[in-house]
Amino acid sequence: MSQVRAAVALDHHDGLNLRALAELLGSTPPLVSRLCDRLEAVGFLERLPSSASRRQITLRLSDRGHAYLRDLRARRRESLQAVLAKLTPETRAALATGLRDFCEAVASD
Repeated sequence: MSQVRAAVALDHHDGLNLRALAELLGSTPPLVSRLCDRLEAVGFLERLPSSASRRQITLRLSDRGHAYLRDLRARRRESLQAVLAKLTPETRAALATGLRDFCEAVASD
């Protein structure tokens, strides 16, 4: 799960360094470095020299990592659509209203 979270973060924030990714994930650089090692080992992550500093590395999601996330999102969307199709139109409308209210409550905090 933490690998997926890291991949999603890199998908949304292209070109992060290790410290910035650790902050986004609420973790420490050593733990995120090991996480990046695993992502790199499966071909989901590229470590590139930073244009800002020779001492930093830029982390980027690879084409394979982007493809994995596209596939994962498509599978999740299909699963969700299958469940929603089982609901009555009234129940779907109530769910939409409840989710909209939930999002508004979150946004107001």
